[in-house]
Amino acid sequence: MTMQNEMLIKALTDEYAEKLFYFCLKKTGDSVEAEDLTSDILVGILSALQKGTEPSNFSAYVWQIARNRYAAWAKRRRRERESVSGTDITEYEPADENSDIEEQTVYNEQLALLRRELAFVSSDYRNILIAYYFENKHVREIAEALGLPKGTVESKLHRARKILKEGMEMAKEFGVRSYKPEEINFVNNCSAFGKYGQPWTILRHAMYKNIFLEAYDNPSTAEELALELGVALPYMEDELNYLVEQTFLVKDGNKYETDFPIISRETQEKVAAKNASLTAKITSLLEKLLDTFHAACVRAGISYYGDYVSYEDAKWTLLMRTYDWFRYPTHARLKYRERPNDGRWEIVGYQISNRPHLPFVGLHGCFSTRDDLPSVNFDQFKFMHGDIHLQTPECISHEEGYALQLVAKGQWKECSKGMLDNLLQYGYIRTDGEGYVPNILVFDGRLSDKYVSELCEEDRNEIRSLADQIRKLFDELAEHSNKVTMSDLPTRFRKNESICALACSNVGFDRSDVLEQALADSWIKHDENTSKVIGAYLIL
Repeated sequence: MTMQNEMLIKALTDEYAEKLFYFCLKKTGDSVEAEDLTSDILVGILSALQKGTEPSNFSAYVWQIARNRYAAWAKRRRRERESVSGTDITEYEPADENSDIEEQTVYNEQLALLRRELAFVSSDYRNILIAYYFENKHVREIAEALGLPKGTVESKLHRARKILKEGMEMAKEFGVRSYKPEEINFVNNCSAFGKYGQPWTILRHAMYKNIFLEAYDNPSTAEELALELGVALPYMEDELNYLVEQTFLVKDGNKYETDFPIISRETQEKVAAKNASLTAKITSLLEKLLDTFHAACVRAGISYYGDYVSYEDAKWTLLMRTYDWFRYPTHARLKYRERPNDGRWEIVGYQISNRPHLPFVGLHGCFSTRDDLPSVNFDQFKFMHGDIHLQTPECISHEEGYALQLVAKGQWKECSKGMLDNLLQYGYIRTDGEGYVPNILVFDGRLSDKYVSELCEEDRNEIRSLADQIRKLFDELAEHSNKVTMSDLPTRFRKNESICALACSNVGFDRSDVLEQALADSWIKHDENTSKVIGAYLIL
């Protein structure tokens, strides 16, 4: 055997074995059959190579052998089925109502085929078939049980037999998602999660993710989705009804479609490329703007974020808030649809892409409001850089937020010891002599432009010049991102202003782009001296 053939044998086992198995699984619809057929193909190719066959195009040779072996397998299986008792389901008519269908067919393989096909027949037909063939009921009994005319049941039974016959004569072609499920990421915007953790308790399921991907801008029947995912139709029907009930899918007639935007990998990569071209420039200008504004406030004696946090730690929050101010200039809040179980949320999905993965920066606050307590404006940027986000709670309760607000107002004596202990443990407050003070940024509610008006003219002009430069760059990125994203959305979403705004807001220039660039610039640093509550702030 030549050196070249030895290399081809290694390539066969390293590169083609798994691909051949998936090819066979798709063709046969059965993992055991797929393993046998794969082994047959591999043995045939290995035998030929060991005997000296030297194909000029090895890949084409492999797949030609695979197709030939599959064709022989399919022909053999068809002959076996026909030799058992033909392929006409009508041959399985029960002799009387006390007979057993399994005793009549005798041959387990044909019965297995019948059962397999029943898993992919819609419930409209499946219930009649099961009652007739497996429960041994007459047409009259089935009609009475289902409340249908006898003629209707006979018609459906005739149609169901034809469907089964066609299915039993073919090797079931499952979709790619049946053996190669695709991953998808999500961003959630909400004012309230569902009582049972929706949407995240649903979004974590691999099968649901692939239903969403398959039915996105592709209205599909339950049968089509069952085949694509390789899931028996009875289970698929139940899952689809549940996802419609939970408002993840919409149903039109007998077809299902995903009811939220999913941004394609191509769109993400186009937007990411544009972002990357301007990230360093924008971040540098944001850093310069904050340093200039901070120095001007120090000269004017203005403590615009309180006196509890160093500027180095404050930078994390200030950078993200300034980014948000330019990214969302209208400060408009998205309207979230009401969902089952008291949820109010929206989601956007993202296909896994080759765009650089950057640590996400979220914005969390209080879990819920209390009618008997004043509102609280507490938020925290949650940095997925390193383990920063793990050092503080995901959210705090409204009671804890209200206690934090009292501490910031110097009214800590009105707080319970339990609440103070919680806030101390989280790191949001610290002891100060015999009392307590915040350990986070505290804004007095005034907008930054009102502070600017108190600065000298020279500082005001420099700040406004920097802001104008940043705004133009943000506008350039937003225009590009919106254009690319909108062209990628299904037509029915483009007519919904709220969904369009949501989709575009979650695919453009991101906080994480700015964060990573600022870290690369060493403008912010994360080390043992960095506060564990960076990103947290309160507005009075």
